[in-house]
Formats: sequence, structure tokens, C-alpha cells
Amino acid sequence: MGGISAVPARMTEGTGARIVVGVADARTSCDPAAELITFALGSCIGVTLFDPVARVGGMLHFMLPMSSLNPEKAAANPAMFGDTGIPALFHAVYALGARKERLVVCAAGGAELLSDDGQFRIGHRNRTLVRRIFWKNGVLLAAEETGGTISRTLVLSMAGGRVTIRNRSEERVLWSA
Repeated sequence: MGGISAVPARMTEGTGARIVVGVADARTSCDPAAELITFALGSCIGVTLFDPVARVGGMLHFMLPMSSLNPEKAAANPAMFGDTGIPALFHAVYALGARKERLVVCAAGGAELLSDDGQFRIGHRNRTLVRRIFWKNGVLLAAEETGGTISRTLVLSMAGGRVTIRNRSEERVLWSA
């Protein structure tokens, strides 16, 4: 497959009430009854896209910032890496009718959960990559909750694009129309 212009095979359109986005995974939907959800966003980052006019959206859960770490894995699964997964997610929602200028973009995760004495700082590197990619492409985040030391669950409701964050027993709205 290779490249960022191709929509990865795993980035399929989901239907039904709950569409689970796994680690190193992405899903899209145009079903207003659907809810896209990803669990355990520690140092990983979840990105949601929603077009309120076309009523389509998608979610990505990427693990690492740069595909250059393992080009073979990136070719097989672009959703594993931010630099390949983010563009692939945008292409996938465009294919469903979304337009860049209408997209509501949110991000969550990028925590520093491991005690590695700051050597790897994967959460920090993931956060930096997200900001760089969006800045270079003229994309503004509507909302984000990144960093810290907590794991998060991210939910995108396709009914109106509402994005919520859960951790422990707490749930809060990240973005709502």
C-alpha cells in the first residue's frame, strides 16, 4: 500500500451503535447513530475529525510519531504512526464527502505515563508531531486535552460531532456544537 495518499485497508467505514477504534487503528463513519470510541490513550494520541455539513467523521489512535522508525510497519498499517495516520484519516473522511474548511478537529492523549527519566518522551513527541502537522497544513484544533499523566478514553458521537473524554470515573465534554 505505502504512502499517505492511500486509505489503509484497516481504515474502514464502521456502522452500528459503537465502533471501537483499536490501538494503531482508524475508523470512519457517516452513520448518525454511531459512536466512535478508543480506549487507553496514554502516550498514544487520538484524533477526531467531524464535518457537521456532510455528517461524516473519523477517529485515529496512533502510537508513535514518525513512520521512519519502521517503514515496513508504516506501509502495512499507516495508523500506527502519526505522520502517516493523520493524513490517511483526512483522506478517508474526504472520500466520504468531508471538506477541510468545515472539519472540527480534536485531539487527546499524549500523556507521559512511563517513568523513563525523560529519555523517550513518546507522549511529548506525539504532541509535537500533531501540532507540527496541523500547523503545516493550516488545520486548527477545535479542542484538545493532551499531556499530563492520565490515560483517557475518547468518544466521538456521530449524531452531532460531540467529543467527550473519560478517565477513571469522570466524563467531560471536549467539544460540542
